[in-house]
Amino acid sequence: MTTLEKNTQLIKNQARALGFDFCGISRAEFLADEAPKLEQWLNQNYQGEMAYMANHFDKRLDPRLLVEGAKSVISVLLNYYPNVSTSESDNYKISKYAYGTDYHFVLKDKLKQLLTFIYQNIGEVSGRAFVDSAPVMDKVWAQKSGLGWIGKHSNLLNRQMGSFFFIGELILDLELAYDSPVGDFCGTCTRCIDACPTDAIVAPYVVDGSKCISYFTIELKDQIPAEVQGKFENWIFGCDICQDVCPWNRFAKPHQVAEFEPSDKLLQMQKSDWEDISEDIFKELFKNSAVQRTKLKGLQRNIRFVAQKKDS
Repeated sequence: MTTLEKNTQLIKNQARALGFDFCGISRAEFLADEAPKLEQWLNQNYQGEMAYMANHFDKRLDPRLLVEGAKSVISVLLNYYPNVSTSESDNYKISKYAYGTDYHFVLKDKLKQLLTFIYQNIGEVSGRAFVDSAPVMDKVWAQKSGLGWIGKHSNLLNRQMGSFFFIGELILDLELAYDSPVGDFCGTCTRCIDACPTDAIVAPYVVDGSKCISYFTIELKDQIPAEVQGKFENWIFGCDICQDVCPWNRFAKPHQVAEFEPSDKLLQMQKSDWEDISEDIFKELFKNSAVQRTKLKGLQRNIRFVAQKKDS
Protein backbone atom coordinates (compact mmCIF):
# COMPACT_ATOMS: atom_id res chain seq x y z
CA MET A 1 0.00 0.00 0.00
CA THR A 2 1.38 3.42 -0.96
CA THR A 3 1.71 6.31 1.51
CA LEU A 4 -1.11 8.04 -0.36
CA GLU A 5 -3.39 5.03 0.11
CA LYS A 6 -2.36 4.62 3.76
CA ASN A 7 -3.16 8.27 4.51
CA THR A 8 -6.51 7.96 2.78
CA GLN A 9 -7.45 4.87 4.78
CA LEU A 10 -6.25 6.47 8.00
CA ILE A 11 -8.52 9.47 7.43
CA LYS A 12 -11.55 7.37 6.52
CA ASN A 13 -11.10 5.11 9.54
CA GLN A 14 -10.86 8.11 11.86
CA ALA A 15 -13.94 9.73 10.26
CA ARG A 16 -15.86 6.56 11.10
CA ALA A 17 -14.43 6.54 14.64
CA LEU A 18 -15.66 10.11 15.13
CA GLY A 19 -19.20 9.02 14.24
CA PHE A 20 -19.48 10.07 10.61
CA ASP A 21 -21.63 7.64 8.64
CA PHE A 22 -19.79 8.04 5.33
CA CYS A 23 -16.57 9.65 4.13
CA GLY A 24 -15.48 10.18 0.52
CA ILE A 25 -12.68 12.11 -1.13
CA SER A 26 -12.48 13.98 -4.43
CA ARG A 27 -9.85 16.03 -6.21
CA ALA A 28 -10.00 19.76 -5.47
CA GLU A 29 -10.60 21.33 -8.87
CA PHE A 30 -12.77 23.82 -10.72
CA LEU A 31 -16.37 22.61 -11.02
CA ALA A 32 -16.68 23.20 -14.75
CA ASP A 33 -20.01 21.39 -15.11
CA GLU A 34 -21.60 23.35 -12.27
CA ALA A 35 -20.66 26.86 -13.45
CA PRO A 36 -23.37 27.22 -16.15
CA LYS A 37 -25.99 25.53 -13.92
CA LEU A 38 -25.30 27.89 -11.04
CA GLU A 39 -25.29 30.92 -13.33
CA GLN A 40 -28.63 29.94 -14.86
CA TRP A 41 -30.15 29.24 -11.43
CA LEU A 42 -29.11 32.68 -10.20
CA ASN A 43 -30.31 34.38 -13.41
CA GLN A 44 -33.77 32.85 -12.82
CA ASN A 45 -33.74 34.48 -9.35
CA TYR A 46 -34.41 31.09 -7.77
CA GLN A 47 -32.40 32.27 -4.76
CA GLY A 48 -35.14 34.77 -3.83
CA GLU A 49 -33.89 37.02 -1.02
CA MET A 50 -30.93 34.71 -0.32
CA ALA A 51 -28.53 37.27 -1.77
CA TYR A 52 -25.54 35.43 -0.30
CA MET A 53 -26.07 32.69 -2.92
CA ALA A 54 -24.85 35.10 -5.60
CA ASN A 55 -21.76 36.11 -3.61
CA HIS A 56 -18.28 34.63 -4.20
CA PHE A 57 -19.31 32.95 -7.47
CA ASP A 58 -15.71 31.97 -8.29
CA LYS A 59 -14.97 30.58 -4.82
CA ARG A 60 -18.17 28.54 -4.92
CA LEU A 61 -16.82 26.75 -7.99
CA ASP A 62 -13.14 26.39 -7.07
CA PRO A 63 -12.00 25.19 -3.60
CA ARG A 64 -8.44 26.25 -4.42
CA LEU A 65 -9.63 29.84 -3.88
CA LEU A 66 -10.67 28.91 -0.34
CA VAL A 67 -7.55 26.93 0.61
CA GLU A 68 -4.36 27.85 -1.23
CA GLY A 69 -2.87 24.89 -3.02
CA ALA A 70 -5.87 22.69 -2.21
CA LYS A 71 -5.60 19.16 -3.59
CA SER A 72 -8.40 17.22 -1.86
CA VAL A 73 -11.98 17.72 -0.68
CA ILE A 74 -12.94 15.28 2.07
CA SER A 75 -16.75 15.01 2.31
CA VAL A 76 -18.53 13.50 5.31
CA LEU A 77 -22.16 12.61 6.03
CA LEU A 78 -23.72 12.62 9.50
CA ASN A 79 -27.16 11.05 9.93
CA TYR A 80 -29.85 13.07 11.75
CA TYR A 81 -32.92 10.88 11.16
CA PRO A 82 -34.79 10.88 14.49
CA ASN A 83 -36.09 8.03 16.63
CA VAL A 84 -39.38 9.86 17.08
CA SER A 85 -41.23 12.61 15.24
CA THR A 86 -42.18 15.78 17.11
CA SER A 87 -45.32 16.26 15.09
CA GLU A 88 -48.60 14.44 14.76
CA SER A 89 -50.48 14.98 11.52
CA ASP A 90 -52.54 17.80 13.02
CA ASN A 91 -49.75 19.40 15.03
CA TYR A 92 -47.38 22.14 13.90
CA LYS A 93 -44.16 20.75 12.43
CA ILE A 94 -40.51 21.69 12.41
CA SER A 95 -37.94 20.09 10.12
CA LYS A 96 -36.20 17.03 11.56
CA TYR A 97 -32.78 18.59 11.22
CA ALA A 98 -33.72 21.22 13.82
CA TYR A 99 -34.87 18.89 16.62
CA GLY A 100 -31.68 19.10 18.65
CA THR A 101 -28.46 21.10 18.84
CA ASP A 102 -27.62 23.21 15.78
CA TYR A 103 -25.75 20.92 13.39
CA HIS A 104 -23.21 23.64 12.61
CA PHE A 105 -21.73 23.23 16.12
CA VAL A 106 -21.83 19.42 16.16
CA LEU A 107 -20.46 18.87 12.66
CA LYS A 108 -17.79 21.58 12.90
CA ASP A 109 -16.50 20.14 16.16
CA LYS A 110 -16.16 16.65 14.65
CA LEU A 111 -14.48 18.04 11.52
CA LYS A 112 -11.98 19.99 13.63
CA GLN A 113 -11.19 16.77 15.53
CA LEU A 114 -10.58 15.05 12.19
CA LEU A 115 -8.32 17.90 11.06
CA THR A 116 -6.33 17.70 14.32
CA PHE A 117 -5.97 13.94 13.81
CA ILE A 118 -4.59 14.55 10.30
CA TYR A 119 -2.04 17.06 11.66
CA GLN A 120 -0.93 14.61 14.37
CA ASN A 121 -0.76 11.48 12.21
CA ILE A 122 0.10 12.68 8.71
CA GLY A 123 1.87 15.97 9.22
CA GLU A 124 1.42 19.71 8.97
CA VAL A 125 -0.97 20.32 6.11
CA SER A 126 -2.97 23.41 5.29
CA GLY A 127 -6.72 22.85 5.56
CA ARG A 128 -10.06 24.20 6.65
CA ALA A 129 -13.33 22.71 7.87
CA PHE A 130 -16.62 23.81 6.26
CA VAL A 131 -20.22 23.41 7.40
CA ASP A 132 -22.40 25.86 5.46
CA SER A 133 -19.92 28.49 6.62
CA ALA A 134 -18.47 29.44 3.25
CA PRO A 135 -19.38 29.24 -0.44
CA VAL A 136 -18.82 25.48 -0.78
CA MET A 137 -21.15 23.38 -2.96
CA ASP A 138 -21.36 20.58 -0.44
CA LYS A 139 -23.83 18.35 -2.30
CA VAL A 140 -21.73 18.50 -5.47
CA TRP A 141 -18.53 17.57 -3.63
CA ALA A 142 -20.29 14.74 -1.80
CA GLN A 143 -21.54 13.44 -5.15
CA LYS A 144 -18.06 13.65 -6.70
CA SER A 145 -16.74 11.77 -3.66
CA GLY A 146 -19.05 8.83 -4.33
CA LEU A 147 -21.32 9.41 -1.32
CA GLY A 148 -24.51 9.51 -3.37
CA TRP A 149 -26.26 11.32 -6.19
CA ILE A 150 -28.25 14.54 -6.27
CA GLY A 151 -31.92 13.60 -6.52
CA LYS A 152 -34.76 15.32 -8.36
CA HIS A 153 -35.50 17.31 -5.19
CA SER A 154 -31.88 18.58 -5.31
CA ASN A 155 -30.89 16.80 -2.08
CA LEU A 156 -28.09 14.26 -1.96
CA LEU A 157 -29.34 10.66 -1.86
CA ASN A 158 -27.37 7.74 -0.46
CA ARG A 159 -28.48 4.18 -1.25
CA GLN A 160 -27.81 2.94 2.29
CA MET A 161 -29.19 5.92 4.20
CA GLY A 162 -31.57 8.04 2.11
CA SER A 163 -31.18 11.81 2.51
CA PHE A 164 -31.60 12.74 6.18
CA PHE A 165 -27.98 13.67 6.87
CA PHE A 166 -25.75 16.70 7.20
CA ILE A 167 -22.80 17.28 4.86
CA GLY A 168 -19.45 18.79 5.83
CA GLU A 169 -16.02 19.11 4.22
CA LEU A 170 -12.35 19.39 4.91
CA ILE A 171 -10.43 21.07 2.10
CA LEU A 172 -6.73 20.19 2.31
CA ASP A 173 -3.51 20.80 0.39
CA LEU A 174 -2.80 17.08 0.78
CA GLU A 175 -3.01 14.67 -2.12
CA LEU A 176 -5.07 11.55 -1.38
CA ALA A 177 -6.66 8.61 -3.21
CA TYR A 178 -9.89 9.80 -4.84
CA ASP A 179 -13.27 8.10 -4.99
CA SER A 180 -15.49 7.87 -8.06
CA PRO A 181 -19.08 9.18 -8.36
CA VAL A 182 -21.98 6.73 -8.28
CA GLY A 183 -24.90 6.63 -10.72
CA ASP A 184 -28.32 8.30 -10.46
CA PHE A 185 -30.91 5.93 -9.00
CA CYS A 186 -34.01 8.16 -9.14
CA GLY A 187 -35.21 6.43 -12.29
CA THR A 188 -38.66 7.56 -13.44
CA CYS A 189 -39.85 8.38 -9.91
CA THR A 190 -41.41 11.85 -9.46
CA ARG A 191 -42.82 11.52 -5.95
CA CYS A 192 -40.93 14.54 -4.62
CA ILE A 193 -42.07 16.73 -7.52
CA ASP A 194 -45.68 15.58 -7.18
CA ALA A 195 -45.76 16.04 -3.39
CA CYS A 196 -44.41 19.59 -3.14
CA PRO A 197 -47.44 21.72 -2.16
CA THR A 198 -45.90 24.99 -3.42
CA ASP A 199 -44.55 23.54 -6.72
CA ALA A 200 -41.01 24.54 -5.77
CA ILE A 201 -39.45 21.67 -7.80
CA VAL A 202 -39.92 23.37 -11.16
CA ALA A 203 -38.20 20.58 -13.13
CA PRO A 204 -36.38 17.38 -12.21
CA TYR A 205 -33.22 18.40 -10.32
CA VAL A 206 -34.19 22.11 -10.33
CA VAL A 207 -35.67 23.80 -7.24
CA ASP A 208 -36.95 27.36 -7.23
CA GLY A 209 -35.70 28.19 -3.76
CA SER A 210 -38.02 31.20 -3.54
CA LYS A 211 -41.06 28.86 -3.66
CA CYS A 212 -39.87 26.39 -1.03
CA ILE A 213 -41.65 26.18 2.34
CA SER A 214 -38.21 26.14 4.02
CA TYR A 215 -37.43 29.46 2.31
CA PHE A 216 -40.72 31.03 3.37
CA THR A 217 -40.40 29.90 6.99
CA ILE A 218 -36.67 30.54 7.50
CA GLU A 219 -35.05 32.80 4.89
CA LEU A 220 -37.87 35.22 4.02
CA LYS A 221 -37.90 38.18 6.38
CA ASP A 222 -40.99 39.93 4.96
CA GLN A 223 -44.58 38.77 5.11
CA ILE A 224 -45.27 35.40 3.50
CA PRO A 225 -47.17 35.86 0.19
CA ALA A 226 -50.93 35.29 0.35
CA GLU A 227 -50.84 33.02 -2.72
CA VAL A 228 -49.26 30.20 -0.66
CA GLN A 229 -51.85 30.48 2.12
CA GLY A 230 -53.11 27.04 3.13
CA LYS A 231 -50.24 25.17 1.37
CA PHE A 232 -47.82 24.70 4.26
CA GLU A 233 -49.36 21.52 5.71
CA ASN A 234 -48.59 22.77 9.25
CA TRP A 235 -44.84 23.33 8.67
CA ILE A 236 -43.68 26.29 10.77
CA PHE A 237 -39.89 25.86 10.43
CA GLY A 238 -38.44 24.17 7.38
CA CYS A 239 -40.13 21.32 5.50
CA ASP A 240 -39.39 17.63 5.00
CA ILE A 241 -42.13 16.74 2.49
CA CYS A 242 -39.89 15.97 -0.51
CA GLN A 243 -37.66 13.81 1.68
CA ASP A 244 -40.50 12.09 3.54
CA VAL A 245 -42.08 10.84 0.29
CA CYS A 246 -38.78 9.68 -1.27
CA PRO A 247 -38.62 5.85 -1.54
CA TRP A 248 -34.91 5.89 -0.69
CA ASN A 249 -35.71 7.13 2.81
CA ARG A 250 -37.22 3.78 3.65
CA PHE A 251 -33.57 2.93 4.37
CA ALA A 252 -33.20 5.78 6.87
CA LYS A 253 -32.17 4.54 10.32
CA PRO A 254 -32.26 6.50 13.60
CA HIS A 255 -29.12 8.52 14.26
CA GLN A 256 -26.68 7.83 17.12
CA VAL A 257 -25.88 11.47 17.98
CA ALA A 258 -27.06 12.49 21.46
CA GLU A 259 -26.95 16.20 20.60
CA PHE A 260 -29.59 15.74 17.88
CA GLU A 261 -32.19 14.30 20.27
CA PRO A 262 -35.28 16.49 20.82
CA SER A 263 -36.01 17.57 24.39
CA ASP A 264 -39.01 16.10 26.21
CA LYS A 265 -40.51 19.59 26.26
CA LEU A 266 -40.32 19.84 22.46
CA LEU A 267 -41.95 16.44 22.06
CA GLN A 268 -44.81 17.52 24.33
CA MET A 269 -45.61 20.74 22.46
CA GLN A 270 -49.20 20.86 21.17
CA LYS A 271 -50.85 23.37 18.83
CA SER A 272 -52.07 25.55 21.68
CA ASP A 273 -48.56 25.60 23.20
CA TRP A 274 -47.07 26.72 19.89
CA GLU A 275 -49.69 29.44 19.47
CA ASP A 276 -48.99 30.79 22.99
CA ILE A 277 -45.20 30.42 22.83
CA SER A 278 -43.36 33.02 24.95
CA GLU A 279 -39.82 34.36 24.81
CA ASP A 280 -38.86 32.21 27.82
CA ILE A 281 -40.26 29.01 26.31
CA PHE A 282 -38.64 29.80 22.96
CA LYS A 283 -35.25 30.24 24.64
CA GLU A 284 -35.68 27.04 26.64
CA LEU A 285 -36.74 24.96 23.63
CA PHE A 286 -34.27 26.34 21.12
CA LYS A 287 -31.27 27.48 23.17
CA ASN A 288 -28.69 25.92 20.81
CA SER A 289 -31.02 25.11 17.92
CA ALA A 290 -31.11 26.06 14.25
CA VAL A 291 -34.60 27.45 14.99
CA GLN A 292 -32.81 30.46 16.52
CA ARG A 293 -32.43 31.69 12.93
CA THR A 294 -36.05 32.82 12.77
CA LYS A 295 -36.04 34.30 16.28
CA LEU A 296 -39.29 34.21 18.24
CA LYS A 297 -40.85 36.88 16.05
CA GLY A 298 -40.28 34.88 12.86
CA LEU A 299 -41.60 31.66 14.36
CA GLN A 300 -44.73 33.46 15.60
CA ARG A 301 -45.26 34.89 12.10
CA ASN A 302 -45.07 31.38 10.65
CA ILE A 303 -47.49 29.97 13.23
CA ARG A 304 -50.01 32.76 12.57
CA PHE A 305 -49.72 32.21 8.82
CA VAL A 306 -50.30 28.47 9.08
CA ALA A 307 -53.12 28.89 11.61
CA GLN A 308 -55.00 31.26 9.28
CA LYS A 309 -55.66 28.51 6.75
CA LYS A 310 -58.76 27.39 8.62
CA ASP A 311 -60.06 30.89 9.14
CA SER A 312 -59.85 31.96 5.50
